[in-house]
Amino acid sequence: MASIFSKIINGEIPSYKIAENDKFLAFLDIMPLSLGHTLVVPKQEIDYIYDLPDDLLAELMIFSKQVAGKIQKAIPCQRIGITVIGLEVPHAHVHLIPINEVSDMNFAKPKLNISQSKLEEIAKLINA
Repeated sequence: MASIFSKIINGEIPSYKIAENDKFLAFLDIMPLSLGHTLVVPKQEIDYIYDLPDDLLAELMIFSKQVAGKIQKAIPCQRIGITVIGLEVPHAHVHLIPINEVSDMNFAKPKLNISQSKLEEIAKLINA
């Protein structure tokens, strides 16, 4: 069965796209830890990040670096943190999270409740 990320990639579920090429898609997390929290996924459905072929894993990191640059220009923060957890969706992905301190990347803390209009605004800001 296709993962929720595959459904987003295929346009079956709407998303707030930040960047896309033939191999990867970056879109806003709808349950973010901070404004601008973005997910970067390979379009090829592979469950575990370390099962990605080496070349695809390297390209994922390069693509993520480009996306992080866009986020950092648009969202006030000290850094863009990156994390891989891989338990919540069976599709390899990385989280790019605008942070000002280490605790900003604590996935145990409550997620932000952001309206669709605010997500659209953030996506436009990052894509500007």
